[in-house]
Amino acid sequence: MHLSPSSPIGIFDSGVGGLTVARAVMERLPHENIIYFGDTARVPYGVKSSDTVARFARQIAAFLLAKQVKMLIIACNTMAAVAFDAVRDLSPVPVLEVIDAGARTAVSRTKNHRIGIIATPSTIASGAYLAAIQRHDANGMFLVTQACPLFVPLVEEGWLDHPVTRLTAFEYLTPLLAQNIDTLVLGCTHYPLLKPLLGSVLGSGVQLVDSAEAISLRVEAMLEEMNLKNPAGSEPEHVFHVTDVPQRFQEIGERFLGRALGDVRVESL
Repeated sequence: MHLSPSSPIGIFDSGVGGLTVARAVMERLPHENIIYFGDTARVPYGVKSSDTVARFARQIAAFLLAKQVKMLIIACNTMAAVAFDAVRDLSPVPVLEVIDAGARTAVSRTKNHRIGIIATPSTIASGAYLAAIQRHDANGMFLVTQACPLFVPLVEEGWLDHPVTRLTAFEYLTPLLAQNIDTLVLGCTHYPLLKPLLGSVLGSGVQLVDSAEAISLRVEAMLEEMNLKNPAGSEPEHVFHVTDVPQRFQEIGERFLGRALGDVRVESL
């Protein structure tokens, strides 16, 4: 593949949630061209078998690689948990994923070595965050997990500071606070939109690790290392591909991205 600094970054997710990753990359690297793929026709991935998720991930990765991307980012926690190896094995360009980035950051930031992880039930059940933290852990971290199935629909409804969401957060987070954690990993791409609410429930003694922000730092470092960082000058191009319902994607997606989506295209894989 012929890559240059102007080659785009490919970011993909099972649906709309990965737009928080795209947003973090856009904010940290405002000159980069980005191609985003959301598999909105086949979401949710969390109820599907590992083989099926890996097959879907390979299909999307192949689509993005055909666009001559210089890097792939797996923004979906479910795909990151079960399909990273499948994507890496077919990719001639670097592949990053949100779980390792979040785990690496949590380990570097905790002071009392007590880390909490909140995520969807399927991500928690996969054990991927536990394994990733243990890979980077030299001090014997105490880890506690909490599945938060209600957060995704609440975020997609736009109830980011609703009394129902606050009460739900209190119920989910109280057991974690009882374990004296000082660091909490937001293990789902929907959760960054809840950071203000979660921070107010947790208090100042717990720092939040946003995997989207964490991976944007990794992207920047890797592009600099590869001499593929796009220089300032031209306006970046951001293109969004989905497999179904672009109107719904546009409505929710602009809340996740924090800006107008612009070019949304429907694809068939």
